[in-house]
Formats: sequence, structure tokens, C-alpha cells
Amino acid sequence: MSKLQFTKAFTQQEPIPEAAKQRVMALLDSGRLHRYNTVGAEVSDAALLEQQFAQYQGRKYCLACTSGGYGLHIALRAMGLEPGDAVLTNAYTLAPVPGAIHAAGGVPVLVEIDDHYHLDLADLEAKAKSSQAKILLLSLMRGHIPNMDRLMALCSDLGIQVLEDCAHTMGGSWRGVKSGNFGQVAAFSLQTYKHLNTGEGGLVVTDDADIAARLIMHSGSYMLYQRHGASPPAEVFEKIRLTSANMSGRMDNIRAAIAVAQLPSLDHNCQRWNRRHQILSQAINAINGLDIPARHADESYVGSSLQFRATGLSIHQIPDFIAACANQGVELKWFGEAQPNAFPSRYDSWHYIDPMPHLPNTLRALEKTMDLRVPLTFDHDDCRVIGAVIEQVMLEFTDN
Repeated sequence: MSKLQFTKAFTQQEPIPEAAKQRVMALLDSGRLHRYNTVGAEVSDAALLEQQFAQYQGRKYCLACTSGGYGLHIALRAMGLEPGDAVLTNAYTLAPVPGAIHAAGGVPVLVEIDDHYHLDLADLEAKAKSSQAKILLLSLMRGHIPNMDRLMALCSDLGIQVLEDCAHTMGGSWRGVKSGNFGQVAAFSLQTYKHLNTGEGGLVVTDDADIAARLIMHSGSYMLYQRHGASPPAEVFEKIRLTSANMSGRMDNIRAAIAVAQLPSLDHNCQRWNRRHQILSQAINAINGLDIPARHADESYVGSSLQFRATGLSIHQIPDFIAACANQGVELKWFGEAQPNAFPSRYDSWHYIDPMPHLPNTLRALEKTMDLRVPLTFDHDDCRVIGAVIEQVMLEFTDN
């Protein structure tokens, strides 16, 4: 049998909407790219994005900033993190998550995951008690939403504030409640591979007026905080405006204009991602030696990526399996790889965490986990071809 070949790029995004291009050109013609460069009662594009995303998300306050990782950093500060404080977080995540804790002066305390890529609640409880941590930075890594009812109940019992990292769950929900509406604060990413694409960018939401005011001051508002689109009243800022450090990380109007133009299509695009994810899941689950962990019926995820385990391969076969798929045009990442490679990195490569814990459940869950990006530039037939390529390659390994 001749080898199938997939020819599309896994990093190719859809074009930016025409409305965004027109608004960006108008901004370039005006020269007023800074979010506070407004005339009279004019609302900047950054403020407009804050208004619209707060409304979409159903939260009171929203801050637009330079990145999701930066948003996590200042959210930790705004939530009261002090230098040396322990912060609980998933061992399965991307490097900016523990990096945000480290940058904010905290000490990351890594929590085990289970076979479904969710936090192990027993390990969370044990480490909350042993570390005395009062904040959980919950990374909803690759869009996997755990049982939020059980998790939030446990955190409430333990007196722990929750900061949700929703970089991969914008548009997702648990039992009808949007991801990002469970914790005291939530941060979203607008990086180019996320669900709104502005190249880089972040959004932070909360219902807590004091936290919102500190977020805005930390982001670099100077005394122009009333020019934000979804912010607390001025009297809230009076309490904290002279004691909140300016850590300049404002979003500019160009990125905001690009996001505003995409927001109306977000829910429809989530449906489009999920249809592609379903086709790929069906194909991969039918391949002997590959396994996709089941998801809870109450989880409404966004299928912008797909994770599966190569249970039919040995650890030593996986690099050759990935290379063979790449030779036929299918790009896979390996979360169990010992050394960082491109975006993924295993927790034990973050050497600034000291002491480094041994997390056997996490290592076991990740040791054969493959990661597949699902861009909207792939159509349904493309997804079927990708599945067929992976099946063809897998047969080469399992038949030998």
C-alpha cells in the first residue's frame, strides 16, 4: 500500500476577519494605538473589548493585557500573594503557568493528575494542607475541564482561592457554567493558537471589585483607570491606587480591534472545532493500540486540540512513531518527552522548582500521551486523512 501524505500546515490559522482589517487600518491612519489615547468621551478599542468580553463571559470586570501568562502573574499579585507563598498548580501544564507563580514571587507546589488529565483531588487536599497554600492556579490544560463542583467544594472547605487558567477553554463550560466563572479570577489567552487570535494578548475576569482594581493598576493604568471598559467605580481605586505597583502590560488598540471582530464568531467556531475533534476522535479510537480517555458528559469542551495515548507502543518506539507520522505530514507532540521540545515541557524540566517532586501518577499519565493540534483551516476530509495517516503508521509498528 502506498503511503498517504497530508500536506497542510498544523500551524496555519484562518484569515483575520475583514472588519478587523478595516478597523486596524483606521487606527493606523489615526496614529492613536495606545489604549489611553482617546478624545473626549471616546471609548478605545481596548476598553470596548473589555466591555464585550465581560458581557460574553457574564462577569462584572475584565482587563485586557499583553498575554494570558502576564494576566496570571498580576492576578496572583491582585489576589494577595506574598513573596515566598506556596501556590498549588497542575503538574501537567505549559511552562508559563509555574512561570507566572515564580515571577509573582510564589513557590509552585505541583499537584498530581489522574488518567483523564485532571487534578488528583486527594493529592490536592494533601498538598494544600502540607504547604499551607491559599491559592490554586488551576490550569485547564489542553481544554480538559474537571468536575468543577467537586473541585470548588474542596477548595471552599480548605479556604483556597482559585485562579482559573482558561487559555484552552474559552467557550467551554461545566454543567452550563462557562469556564472562567468558577474561581475568584480567570485568565484567558489570545495567543495565535487560541480561540481568539490576536498574535499575543490576554483577558482577565473577576467579580471582585478590589481584585479588579488592583489588576487594572498592576497592568499599568497610571491614574487613567476610569478609561477601562469593565472596571469598578472610582472609589474602589481610592483605597489601592497608591499601594499597587505598576507592572506595565497593557493591551494596545490594534490587538483589541482584532479580538473585537472575532468575538461574535467564537461560539460558532467552538462548534466547528468540536466537529473536527469528533471526526479525529472516532478515527483514532478505532485504531488498535491508541486510546483517548473518556470525557465527562457534563463537560462542554472546545476541541482545538486532541490528546491520545499510544498504549500499544513502548516508550522507545514513540520517537520513531512521531517521526514516521511527521514524514507523512502529521505533526504530533509528546508530553512524556524527557526534554522540552517546542511548546511542551514535562514538569521535571522546570529546574527553578526546588525541591523537585517525584510525581509517578503524572509521569505515568503523560509517558505515552500524544498531542495533536486541530486548526480550523482543516476541513472534515482533512481530519479523516490525518486519522488514516496515523492508522497507517501505527500498523507499521504493531505488525512488526
